[in-house]
Amino acid sequence: MKKKRLTILDKAELAMKQAIKKVVAQHKKDGRPLAVWENGRVKRIYVK
Repeated sequence: MKKKRLTILDKAELAMKQAIKKVVAQHKKDGRPLAVWENGRVKRIYVK
């Protein structure tokens, strides 16, 4: 059975998802809020 090769877009998406998980985990560990864009404004949320 042949493995499917990932496109550059798939690789970029995987890298972005891994980076986001790492940032969220670090903010949660440090007790810092995440800054997100919502309804045209910056909103700070705490990760539980």
